Amino acid sequence: MTNQLPKVTSPSIVTLEDLAELADYSLQDTLNCDPDAKENGIDYLPRQVFTGHYVPVNPTPIEDPEYIAHSKHFFRELGFADSMATSADFISMFSGDLSQLPKPMRKLGWATGYALSIYGNEYVQQCPFQTGNGYGDGRAVSVLEAVIQDQRWEMQLKGGGRTPYCRGADGRAVLRSSIREFLVQDHMHSLGVPTSRSLSLYVSKSENVKRPWYSEGSRSKDPDMLISEPVAISTRVAPSFIRVGQLELFGRRARKNEHPKAMQELEKIVLHAIEREYADVIDNQLSTAEKVLMLACEFRSRLTSLVANWIRVGFCQGNFNSDNCSVGGFTLDYGPFGFCDVYDPHFQSWTGGGHHFSFMNQPVAAQQNFKSFCNALRPLLTSYQGTLQHEPSKKNSLQQDYLQQLDEIQDGFSNVMQAQMEKMWAGKLGLSTFNKALFSELESLMAQTPVDYTLFFRELSMLPENIAPLKKSFYKDSEDMDLRWSEWLAKWKSLIASDNVAAPRSDDEISRQMKLVNPKYILREWFVVPAYQQATAGNYALVRELQKIMTQPYAEQSKEIEDKYYRLKPFEFFELGGTSYYSCSS
Repeated sequence: MTNQLPKVTSPSIVTLEDLAELADYSLQDTLNCDPDAKENGIDYLPRQVFTGHYVPVNPTPIEDPEYIAHSKHFFRELGFADSMATSADFISMFSGDLSQLPKPMRKLGWATGYALSIYGNEYVQQCPFQTGNGYGDGRAVSVLEAVIQDQRWEMQLKGGGRTPYCRGADGRAVLRSSIREFLVQDHMHSLGVPTSRSLSLYVSKSENVKRPWYSEGSRSKDPDMLISEPVAISTRVAPSFIRVGQLELFGRRARKNEHPKAMQELEKIVLHAIEREYADVIDNQLSTAEKVLMLACEFRSRLTSLVANWIRVGFCQGNFNSDNCSVGGFTLDYGPFGFCDVYDPHFQSWTGGGHHFSFMNQPVAAQQNFKSFCNALRPLLTSYQGTLQHEPSKKNSLQQDYLQQLDEIQDGFSNVMQAQMEKMWAGKLGLSTFNKALFSELESLMAQTPVDYTLFFRELSMLPENIAPLKKSFYKDSEDMDLRWSEWLAKWKSLIASDNVAAPRSDDEISRQMKLVNPKYILREWFVVPAYQQATAGNYALVRELQKIMTQPYAEQSKEIEDKYYRLKPFEFFELGGTSYYSCSS
């Protein structure tokens, strides 16, 4: 489950000029630009974007940028010298100033549009124009595509200023949410969960914006005050930032025949997504219809695996709409995310998320997004199948009903998801196969006790002789529950022993394997809050400490670190606004 970083003996990219030589802008060079876009990229007022795949945008630099952190692991993986993160030209670029970029880098970024489905239902109401043509990257501006060590990466500024999709907002991200996203992307990668990656984090020393937030000690569900916060830009990196909602936008336009190029634009964005995310598994010689069906199969596999991984590590995405669902099958757009402290199947740190985006309902939410994904592809297959009706030789040779195949792939989602979940639970319990009765009883015990999700599974990974070590994870103690726990532990140990008959493993080997599945450290919100509070005052030490610890989530660390970060959530933090929950992320 853990990621092994490639060994890089010395950095091959030492300057911005070195990076510039690797620039390769596939999205801009192969897809359609919005014909109403402004050549200079000064396109900051909300407007409808009726056609085209992207809008050129000149990001708005933050004032007086200051370095906070960069991902040393990711820099090493890319072959970047650490010194680049604090060099003046690198800071300028990744705090939004593209004016002095070396060629062949381009001095304009780009933003993309997408549609919105919430739990599988299409929405246009939140669009200021009530049409859906105003959804998109409201404060995320991509500034570079580069091919580095045969891997294409897109680099995107979160908080890079207004775009035509900003819906009247200021286009900024505040330091608080930028720290959260920067830390969690590094953490999730280290947990072995597919994710967008963190590159760098810069804060403005002079620019502030106002945001609603919680007063100290507030138990209110909604923010009860307006505060002034420093603006920041975090750079996130991925093979692409194509979302399910992006395909949906063009699928809806094609379905409704909204303009003459609607079907062509849908086909272009789908083929582009395949090239960016699935070129290694989908043969370029296949027909478009065959590629589309393979895309649906591959995405289903990645998405189900992703969600099982989320639950494995106690992560709840919070706002799993189609526009927050990456076509590449990795975690994208860390808004109101959270990690479970107390095990609760209905855990949801975002007050607007409801049951449908809660912790243990994420497999169902993923299925709804997959439905939206398939609906986006359907017009393309309908069009392709229609052309075969007029070419009997092709129709007879293929004898394929592409729409029926897509339906079968969509209908198979729940079975694939269940198989992934059972495999994951078996791994967390150190078993070769999933035991439904054992797990059902465990789930009931975890909820009724209740237990700390991370501490419980880590302590179980030690193969305890009795329940005493497990009680380190209990938030309440009860003799009645102790008896039930002892009975469950005996059943579990009996199954472990049965497994060993077929494939003998030592206790040390079982424990080692379980510890690679069950992390010791997770990025709990009550760890992050003091880090961003201190950072607001210019002290970044705790941010950097968390980064170091949370990029080693499976490792046994020092006694000091264990005492500080491997413990139950203090009761004073329960139901605390901005710590246990929040209504927004900014």
